[in-house]
Amino acid sequence: MIFRVAADLIVLLHLLWILFILFGALIGRLVVWVKWLHVGALVFSLLLQLFRWICPLTYLEVWLRRQHDPSLGYTGDFLAHYAERLVYLQVSPPVVFLATLLVVGISAWAYWPEREHLRRG
Repeated sequence: MIFRVAADLIVLLHLLWILFILFGALIGRLVVWVKWLHVGALVFSLLLQLFRWICPLTYLEVWLRRQHDPSLGYTGDFLAHYAERLVYLQVSPPVVFLATLLVVGISAWAYWPEREHLRRG
């Protein structure tokens, strides 16, 4: 039972991490330490995509699920597994990579120092 609850908490943490990657620039523009944590998260996300690594949180979740019930583990990455389960959509690695680049690009635009000068006018 404890392993299943721990695995569910890792899924929640994983979801929060993804939301931070997607929207962290909103807070990062206001709080410097959040900005650098977000930039690090973006770099880590890009490395995961470029080298086709699987996020350590996925390994931890699968391990915890298998400790609870050996038949509950899955192969592959977190996004593809849960995206397929939620919307029956297969997400190919190139699509995930392009989405990652899009998020990095939007975040870079949000952090771009020139925008501050333009806004102040």
